[in-house]
Amino acid sequence: MAWRLAVLRPLRIWWVALGLLLGLWWSSQTWTYGGGFSPQRQARRRRRLARWLAQQFLSLGSAFIKLGQLLSARPDVLPAELVEELARLQDQVPAFGFDVVQGLLEQELGDRCAEIIDLEPTPLGSASLAQVHRASLRSGRQVVLKVQRPGLEHLFRSDLEVLQQLAALVQRHPRWGVGRDWVGIAQECRRVLLRELDFRLEAEHAARFRQQFLDDPGIRIPGVIWELSARRVLCLDYLPGIKITDRQALIEAGIDPAAVAEKGAASYLQQLVRFGFFHADPHPGNLAVASDGGLIYYDFGMMGQLSTALRSRLGRMVVAAAARDASGLVEELQAAGVIAKGIDPGPVRRLVRVMLKEALTPPFSANVLDKLSGDLYDLVYGQPFRLPPELIFVMRALSTFEGVGRSLDPGFSLVAIARPYLLPLMTSSGSGANDLLNELSRQAAEVGSRALGIPKRLDESLARIEQGDLQVQVRAGETDRLLRRMAMSQQSLGQSVLLGALAIAAALLAGGSRPALVVIPLVAGLPVGWAWLKLQTRLKRDGRLDVISRAPEAPKA
Repeated sequence: MAWRLAVLRPLRIWWVALGLLLGLWWSSQTWTYGGGFSPQRQARRRRRLARWLAQQFLSLGSAFIKLGQLLSARPDVLPAELVEELARLQDQVPAFGFDVVQGLLEQELGDRCAEIIDLEPTPLGSASLAQVHRASLRSGRQVVLKVQRPGLEHLFRSDLEVLQQLAALVQRHPRWGVGRDWVGIAQECRRVLLRELDFRLEAEHAARFRQQFLDDPGIRIPGVIWELSARRVLCLDYLPGIKITDRQALIEAGIDPAAVAEKGAASYLQQLVRFGFFHADPHPGNLAVASDGGLIYYDFGMMGQLSTALRSRLGRMVVAAAARDASGLVEELQAAGVIAKGIDPGPVRRLVRVMLKEALTPPFSANVLDKLSGDLYDLVYGQPFRLPPELIFVMRALSTFEGVGRSLDPGFSLVAIARPYLLPLMTSSGSGANDLLNELSRQAAEVGSRALGIPKRLDESLARIEQGDLQVQVRAGETDRLLRRMAMSQQSLGQSVLLGALAIAAALLAGGSRPALVVIPLVAGLPVGWAWLKLQTRLKRDGRLDVISRAPEAPKA
């Protein structure tokens, strides 16, 4: 077993990684599409690759299931099809033995195990990290015990070590490494995954999350039993409920599904706008409805946090988006570090303008957030965007609630529910009137500073004109790109002719008296063919930039 873990498992991880890279490269090459390239055919090929990758992650087990969920928050480094498939990874795995559960409880809790009675052998649920058993305490309190799978930490560390090596190799690749911090992503995944193995942190998350809704009787979060919680064991109150997507069961229990949908969306918007600490994995399996209609949250391993500064920045982004101010929104995105610095903002601004127009033009579709997140994934992949994972988790959670709401109530509208929560975010991105005065003062100081510098700049420009030193620099991006494409096309034509000549030479030698000499033109053609393939990739990439740069600017009012 140890030999398999040390040798065979790393080899399999490398095989999966190479298969993924080869699949992404193959789907990006237009010449590989026999019936002609189209975005729809490319999307279908990528969806097949995404399903294959999800199956590989499931078979690799715990670390890779969690890794897939983390990578699904990075649409800036993976295509949308892979992001969407990885986001659906659900870790339902066979349960481990009850004797293992008892042994681990004794090892982690020691004499405190005496407080636990009536521990049920059959688990309520089993996942890649742990399984949950119902139990009673001597005090009569009904609880659930989340018990971690044995040997996980050693497996996680060995898998993550291989991923670090793989990230370092991909980072040095001349194409895949440009503009992407794969080493940083691997280090962040390592930090998050190892933290998730410590159930004491999850206990802290659950307690903090419960504190946020103590005054709201409609939201239920199980309490933590601290004396029976440890690094690999978490003890929580037992809160049974009806699965939130089981509409028929809700109706039979006398609960209004539409009210449940609205309560769920409102609670999540509160987490974002009021508290800044939110449940980052609110899929239907982690949500239930109590017998009196209260909403129950489960599983606090993945939580997100929005800083005060980011919430304030989000407020200004919402204002710019509501006004359809693409230029202002791009400036806010650059200030927040979402858009890479030093790039031409023109094409990005046009893309943002198109997205705003589609998302904010009535009539609003029922799945506006789902569509918006899909547009966002398409927008950021291969573009100079660096989305914080927290924002992706926010978009995904809102999309999840939108889908749950529609399943419960066909007339559900998250946009209508969100309006009263977004207004304070728009008007009080900081401290109300004081923040407005500070912003006005900042803008006045900036205008004054620029105005004071105008005479000096004029004087310098006039002096340079008198001395004949003034140079005018004209940026002709379209012309430069066209000339570059013409040069690459000529180079491609020359390589094609050379490859054709080598192919003819190989055919003649194969049919001659010394067929072994056919190796010479074939070997000579290998570097030429490789250079030709790389050139086709560059031509395709320049073609995409041409399409973006030629997107029409919307007329200004």
